Amino acid sequence: MSEAADLIADEPLWTGQDMVDAMGARPVHEMPAAVTGISIDSRTLKPGDAFFAIKGDNFDGHNFATAAAAAGASVLVISENKLPALGRLTVPMMVVGDVLEALGRLGMAARARTKARIIAVTGSAGKTTTKEALRHVLAPSGTVHASAASFNNHWGVPLTLARMPATTDFGVFEIGMNHPGEITPLVKMVRPHIAIITLIAAAHLGHFKDLKEIAHAKAEIFAGVTSDGHALLNRDDAHFGLLQKLAKQAGVPNVHGFGAHDRANVRLINAKYSDGGTAVTAKVFKDEVSFQLPVPGRHMVQNVLAVLGAAKLAGADMETVCEALGTLQSEKGRGQRHRLQVGAGYFTLIDESYNANPASMQAALDVLASAPIEDGGRRIAVLGDMLELGDHSRDLHAGLADAVSAAAIDRLYLAGPEIRVLADALPNDMHCEYEASADDLTGALVASPQPGDVIMVKSSNGIGFSRIVKAFLEKYPQAAG
Repeated sequence: MSEAADLIADEPLWTGQDMVDAMGARPVHEMPAAVTGISIDSRTLKPGDAFFAIKGDNFDGHNFATAAAAAGASVLVISENKLPALGRLTVPMMVVGDVLEALGRLGMAARARTKARIIAVTGSAGKTTTKEALRHVLAPSGTVHASAASFNNHWGVPLTLARMPATTDFGVFEIGMNHPGEITPLVKMVRPHIAIITLIAAAHLGHFKDLKEIAHAKAEIFAGVTSDGHALLNRDDAHFGLLQKLAKQAGVPNVHGFGAHDRANVRLINAKYSDGGTAVTAKVFKDEVSFQLPVPGRHMVQNVLAVLGAAKLAGADMETVCEALGTLQSEKGRGQRHRLQVGAGYFTLIDESYNANPASMQAALDVLASAPIEDGGRRIAVLGDMLELGDHSRDLHAGLADAVSAAAIDRLYLAGPEIRVLADALPNDMHCEYEASADDLTGALVASPQPGDVIMVKSSNGIGFSRIVKAFLEKYPQAAG
């Protein structure tokens, strides 16, 4: 079925009066009968959308209210203290004390009116992949509303909620955090029936003392679980016991594990890995299922076990869920593969440029190590900084040496100030080239592929390795076949 946010004309997302009531807003001018969408960006606003003039760290949405009106906004949501400057506008306006808080109230109203089964996903790695997989596999069972991109923070979560149509069957929300205390207010808006924690790992470790503190912060997701709800936890994670305890302390009545562990409720029975994907057999509570997963990697299988458990608990048809897993694709920057023509042959580019922490680095290197190479081809890793590791950064970057050595890499390229220590930790006989930045690395790297190569690009998003991927895609055409 189509994405629930694609509304038909006689089913508006909101009426103007419903929004006024939900937010406690003061209406100025006549309120619209129909609001067809919610926008916080005048550049992407569609006619009929309500424009929320949120004040961010770098921009104040009120400065773009005129542009939003010109673009066809049905109503502007503005703060009281900005009304004098915008009083000349004749477009309908809803005046509130704080625009972001009003968006949160509208999001909670959307949650209150829906009968959808709500799933929330957090974790140190795999959040977006798991969320997108749920979006994909639940679609045959009903209308799905899910977070766009990584809309998982203090504005992304209420925005996603406010955009959820009343007729949604399944809602899937990603909830992220960089610091303790950030998940709690968001999950209390979402109020999930099912909460997933994918993995506890050294992401954002610079803001925490240790992994145990990260586990406690991720466990804040339990604070919003409904009274009859479920927690799905990684049974193979060293912090499973702690998370299980915290879930029960928070009053979650049903706690389940997923993984290869013998006591996992959603248990991996067998996985046959290949470069083209994985043949999987699993036991989902009492039922055994088998399917072909076209996305390679052990970490992908682990994420899919969580997806299977959540889909079952949400009441989806498991036969269609397993069929849909057979057409699952990696997302841009998260393992997406490109077969690119070079000379008389082709090479494979694996785009992992969106995010990186020690756990996801290990997973990506495992995928590269298992990738078959054609005659004369090489395994090439292009690695950049893992950000937000604080005082642990030096040790964790240098600590990648064993994983790199085990990955049978023929050439290693590094860029970024923090990953430089890895070059010194590697064996002397490994071919390693270091540059200060992604841009310094790009020219020579993009000129170097040979037929049969497999090139994997992996870093935190802020390092700019997506520009390396873009340069490859601009220079080399997609290969046939």
